[in-house]
Amino acid sequence: MWMLVKDRTQMSERRAQIKTFRLQMKKSVFCVLCSVFLLINSVFAEELKLQELIDEVLKNNHEILMAESKWKTSSFRIPQVKSLPDPMFMFGYQNEGTRDLYTFGNEMMPDSQWMFSASQMFPFPGKLSLKGEMATKDSESLRASYEATKLKTISKVKELYYDLFLTHREINLIKDKTALFSRIEDAALARYSSGMAPQQEVLMAQTEKYMLLEKEEMLKQKIQSIEAMLNAAIGRDINSPLDKPTDPAPTEYTYSMEESIKMAYENSPEIKSKEKMFAASEARVSMTEKEYYPDFTLTANFMKRGREFEDMWSLTTAINIPLFYKTKQRQSVNEAKSYLSEVSHELNATKLMLSSGIRDNYSMIKTSERLMELYKNGLIPKIYQDFESALSGYVTGKVEAITAINRLKSLLDVELLYWRQFVEREKATARLEAIVGVGNQVSGVRGQGSGGERKMKHSCRQIGTKGNENVIPACRESFLKKDAGQASMTKRGIFR
Repeated sequence: MWMLVKDRTQMSERRAQIKTFRLQMKKSVFCVLCSVFLLINSVFAEELKLQELIDEVLKNNHEILMAESKWKTSSFRIPQVKSLPDPMFMFGYQNEGTRDLYTFGNEMMPDSQWMFSASQMFPFPGKLSLKGEMATKDSESLRASYEATKLKTISKVKELYYDLFLTHREINLIKDKTALFSRIEDAALARYSSGMAPQQEVLMAQTEKYMLLEKEEMLKQKIQSIEAMLNAAIGRDINSPLDKPTDPAPTEYTYSMEESIKMAYENSPEIKSKEKMFAASEARVSMTEKEYYPDFTLTANFMKRGREFEDMWSLTTAINIPLFYKTKQRQSVNEAKSYLSEVSHELNATKLMLSSGIRDNYSMIKTSERLMELYKNGLIPKIYQDFESALSGYVTGKVEAITAINRLKSLLDVELLYWRQFVEREKATARLEAIVGVGNQVSGVRGQGSGGERKMKHSCRQIGTKGNENVIPACRESFLKKDAGQASMTKRGIFR
C-alpha cells in the first residue's frame, strides 16, 4: 500500500514538473518571439527625416498657403487698374407738350425726338500706367512676403525638429544615467551587506535614480508639446504620431558675418518686400501729383426726329476742374509723401534688424562651435578619467559614494551640454539661413558612419556605457575593452 502511494506521488510530481517545463517553454518561446518582433520593429521602423517635413510643410502649411493666395489675388488687380473706366450708354425720349403723351412724328411737334448717347472717360495721360505700376509693385511685395513666410516657416520647423531630437536624446541619456546609478546602487548594496559601507550610500544612489525617472516623465510631456506644435506647423492633425528624429548632420555655414549681411541685403525676401513697397509708394506719389491734371470725358449724341425733320448728332468733351486742390489734391500728395517716408524708415529698420539678427545668430554659431570643441577635446575626456578613477576608488573603499555619484553626474551633464550646444548651433544656422535667404529648402541627415560621426571620433574616446547609443558615438569604445580595472568593477557589480 505504501509503495502504491509512493508511486502515485512520484507520478504527480512528474506531471507537475512536465507542466512546469511546458509553461517555462511557452514563456521562453513568447519571450523569443517578442524579442524577434522588437528587433524587426527596430530594424524596419521609420525615422522622422527633416527634409520630408520641409517638403510637407511647403505643401500643407496654412500660413504659406494663405501668403500664396494673397500674392496671387493681388496679381488679378493689375489688369483692372490699367483698364479704362466702363463706357456709358444713354437713351431716352423727348416729348413736346404735355397733352399728348407721345408726339413723335407729328408735323406740328418738331422737337419730339428719340435721344441716344455714348460716353467714355479718359484719364490724363500717365495715370493708368502709374496705377498699373503701383499694383505691380504691391503684388511683387506680397510675393516677396510669401517667400519670406516660407523661409520663416521652414526655420520654425527646423527648430522644432531639433528640439524634438534633443528631447529624445535627453531621455536616452537619462536612461543611461539610470542604468549607471543602478549599478552603483548594486555595488553599494553589496558593500552595505558586507559591512563595508553605510546604508546612506545606498539611499543616495536610489534617490538619484528616482530623480532621473521624474525628469524622464517631464521630458516625455515635453515631447508631446513639441509634436503638437510640429504637427500644427506642417498642417497635420495635432494627434498625428511622429517617429523618432534621425541624427541631424552638422550644417555647414561657410560665410563670414560681413558676407552674410551683404547676401541678406541682396537676397532677403523681407528686404525685397520693403523695397517693392517703397517703389510702389514712389509711384503713388507720382500718381497723386498727376491728380492735379484733369480727366476727359468724350460724349457722342444722336437725336432721331420725325419724318419731316433732319436727325441731329453732337460730340462733346467734359473735363473735371481740380478747383479744391488745396484741400484735396495737395493733401493727397502730402499723404503719399508721408507714407513714402514711413516705408523708407521701415526699410532701413528692417535692414538693421536683419543685420542684428545675423550678428546674434552668427556669434551663437561660433560660440557653440568653440564650446563643442571644448567639450569634445577637453572636458569630456578629463571628466571621464576622473569618473573612472572615482569608481575604482569606490570599489576599493578609498573614495566615498558621493564622490563617484558626483563624478557620474558631471560626466553625463557635460554630454548633455554638448548636445544642447549642437542643437543651439543648428537652430542658429537655420535662423541665419532664413535671414540671409539661402539654403533653406535642403537639409541633410546622417546615418551611421556618416561624416558628422567621423568628425567626433578623434576626441572623447571614453565616454558612456557599454551598448550606450546616446552619448557621443566615438565615446562607447572604452566600454568594449576589458582592462584590469573594468574587470575588477565587473566583479564588484559596477559594470555588468
